[in-house]
Amino acid sequence: MSEYQTHRWRGVVALSFVAGAIGLLADRPNLIVLAGVGVLFATYPRLTSSPTPVLELDRRVSDRSPNPGDVVDVTVTLRNAGENTLADLRLVDGVPAALSVVDGTPRRGAALRPGSSVTFEYSIEAKSGQHSFVPATVAVRDITGEHEVETTVSEETELTVTGRSDAPAGRDVTLDTVGRVLSSNEGSGLEFTRTREYRRGDSMSRVDWKRFARSGELTTVEYREERSMSVVLLVDARPAAYRALDDEPNAVVRSVAAAKRLLEPLFAGRNQVGVAAFGREFCWHPPGGGTNQRVELHRLFDTHPAFAPTPPRDAPSLDEQVELLRQRLDSNTQVFLFSPLCDDDIVTAARRLDAYGHAVTAVSPDVTDETTVGERLAATERTARVSTLRRTGIPTVDWGPDAPLESALARNRRAMA
Repeated sequence: MSEYQTHRWRGVVALSFVAGAIGLLADRPNLIVLAGVGVLFATYPRLTSSPTPVLELDRRVSDRSPNPGDVVDVTVTLRNAGENTLADLRLVDGVPAALSVVDGTPRRGAALRPGSSVTFEYSIEAKSGQHSFVPATVAVRDITGEHEVETTVSEETELTVTGRSDAPAGRDVTLDTVGRVLSSNEGSGLEFTRTREYRRGDSMSRVDWKRFARSGELTTVEYREERSMSVVLLVDARPAAYRALDDEPNAVVRSVAAAKRLLEPLFAGRNQVGVAAFGREFCWHPPGGGTNQRVELHRLFDTHPAFAPTPPRDAPSLDEQVELLRQRLDSNTQVFLFSPLCDDDIVTAARRLDAYGHAVTAVSPDVTDETTVGERLAATERTARVSTLRRTGIPTVDWGPDAPLESALARNRRAMA
């Protein structure tokens, strides 16, 4: 909380002295009285103290997980929880910097008696990424206007904008527990695959007895087993990854939002899910399942320094962090890498993990532009990196700035089909 003096009555004092001097010299009693009134007004604020606001803020949004381009309505209520009347109050809500107000205004002025409140609404346009509202700024002046107090009022509000999405198409490294991902191993699972000629040693429960009754031929029914994945969501949060288009969330913000979005469909498929990050410090939480694991991973994304929306000044060696991750990964764990592919180092890291047997799928938010020669060069280099990953067998989801994550994942599935 900061306190200021506005000095709004300073000019009145000067005018009062001038009027009083002229009144004495010209023998004008009315000017002397006017000067006295002015001095009284100028002295009164010095006898009062600064206001002490006690405020409560309630902020509600119409949709916490909108799609890009959706209009989200924000309703703000500010209540005077103190015992004093706030004669002159001005509020500016903490709209995320990357979002634009499209209707109404996040500003409001009011006078509030104890226990009373003021409510106003405005609308913002959703853009891809994870957006946290900052504390609202409130300025309160006393009844004289001489004393001003500036403070902030917090209410945690966050929007996660990625578009509706399912888990990305995974590679064929699977666990023994039944889940969402279809294994390439044929067995006695859930989905019928084909019939073949009976072989000695085949289980009698898999013999097609109906066909045997019709034709006398012994055939064996084969199925495709549906198994769950052990997967680690890996975010590239190195300083170089904090790139952004004009007025758009940076690639790390988009990557974190996308990874959080994929938690629900992955857990819904009874998959074992963990989290890791390359950045200002190495982040690791081993794969697991269940409600507690899901809650813990959401908390990790929200609080761990590696996922901060602002870039670090430096970071440990990428090679060191890759080695730390490799030492912690089980042999059957897949990696979903979220990275803008801003340099060759991350491509090398992805190929290295894949070569160690950890099937890698890359999700790459595109934050390149083609306005300048340098930007066109960066875009060309990124395209080459996407091609390199795909050519070496690493599925790569190219996620454009205007496309919902759902659409990018769907294109990847069609390409892998």
